[in-house]
Amino acid sequence: MHVIEYRTTGFTEIDVIRPLWQQLNAHHHAKASRFRERYEQMTFEDRRSHFRRCLESGDLRIDLALDKETGRFIGYCVSSLSREKNGEIESLFVETGYRMQGIGTALVNRALGWMDGCGAERKRVAVGEGNEKSFAFYEKFGFFPRMTVLEQKKQA
Repeated sequence: MHVIEYRTTGFTEIDVIRPLWQQLNAHHHAKASRFRERYEQMTFEDRRSHFRRCLESGDLRIDLALDKETGRFIGYCVSSLSREKNGEIESLFVETGYRMQGIGTALVNRALGWMDGCGAERKRVAVGEGNEKSFAFYEKFGFFPRMTVLEQKKQA
């Protein structure tokens, strides 16, 4: 069993999640059946810009999971809170070899605790097409599908 240390940081240290986010993007690319090109085109810089906009319109938090033995970050959760008190799990990833050990649960619990402490009125998480298996994970925290958004795929 790994010894994991949890840390909280903000946007100024966003680049520390780059290699993990790239693994997440590859995961979504592999799972997507209809919108695969979205993950092919998306860059970390695009995602960083989105996170910056979240910060500018409210607040942003990054929870990190560090393997104390290796000194490597092996997971993260980026969460946001708008000025209107809408919280969102923006991005969550735990490396494959560290899954099913409660790390993702700990990261989400930290994010939700922060949102609750800030008075969040509503909390949500968006799940990419092809990653529906993650619904069961999010249900543990009281997240359930409320609406399905259909998007027209551009014709090549």
